[in-house]
Amino acid sequence: MYTPPIQDQKFVLEYLIGFDSIVQQLSMNGQNTEEIDKDLIWSILDEAGKFASTVLAPINHTGDQQNSTITEEGYVRTPDGFKEAYRAMCEAGWTTLEAKSEWGGQQMPMSVSAAVCEMWHSANMSFALCHLLSQGQIYALQKSASQEQKETYLPNLVSGKWTGTMNLTEPQAGTDLSKIRTKAVREGDHYKISGQKIYITYGEHDMAENIIHLVLARTPNAPEGIQGISLFIVPKILLKNDGGLDKPNDIRCISIEKKTWNKRLANGCSAIW
Repeated sequence: MYTPPIQDQKFVLEYLIGFDSIVQQLSMNGQNTEEIDKDLIWSILDEAGKFASTVLAPINHTGDQQNSTITEEGYVRTPDGFKEAYRAMCEAGWTTLEAKSEWGGQQMPMSVSAAVCEMWHSANMSFALCHLLSQGQIYALQKSASQEQKETYLPNLVSGKWTGTMNLTEPQAGTDLSKIRTKAVREGDHYKISGQKIYITYGEHDMAENIIHLVLARTPNAPEGIQGISLFIVPKILLKNDGGLDKPNDIRCISIEKKTWNKRLANGCSAIW
C-alpha cells in the first residue's frame, strides 16, 4: 500500500517555495497564467497521488516477482500490468506535464512536476524510470536539436507514443566516458553507428511503439578524450520521410543486467549496433 504525501507537498509548494513563485515561473516560461490558480495545482497533485496509489503501487510487487524477460530475438517483455499502466499514463496526459506547449506539453513548472514524479517513483520506481528517461531526452532535444528534429521527435516523446533513453556507458567506459569506443561513420545524409552500450534504462521494452536512443559515439579522426564525443539520435524503428515508422533499425538488446535493487525492468539492457 502506498500513501502519497500530498499534504506535505502542498505545504512545501505554498509556504516554502510560494505559490506566487510558481505562477511567476510559468509566466517566465511564456505561459498564460490567467487560468492558473492554487486549486488547479492542488488538483494535479491529488490526481497524481491517486494514479500512484491505485495504478502504480499495485504493480510494484508484481514486477518484483515476475521481472522483465528477454526473447531470443532480443525483445524485452515487461511484467504484467506495466504496459497497461503506461497506456493509462499517456491517456491521462501525465507525460505532457512539464514539456513546452508547442510540442503538446502543459508547461507546468518543474516544482510541480517534481512533486508528481516523487509520488510515482515512491510508488513504483522501476516503472517511473521510463518516463524519467524520456523527460531527460525531451529536455535535451528542446535545448539542442534542430527544428526538423524537434518537429519529428518531440510531439511523439511528449505524448508518450515514443519513449527515450540515454546510451552512455560501455563495458570499458563507466564513469570515464572519454574511453568510449562506439563509432559513428557518415554514410550520405546519416551516420552508421557500431559498438556496444550497457546499463541502458528502458533500452528495450514493449510499452511504446518506438524507442529513441541518444547515443554517445566518436566520429573518425575525432580528438581523444571527451572533446571527441558526439551525440546521435538513434531510433529503434527507422522513420520514413513523412515521419511514419519504417523498418527496424540494426539494434539488438543482448541481455538484461541483474540489479538487486531493481529487478523489474530492462534497466541495464545491453545493446549492440
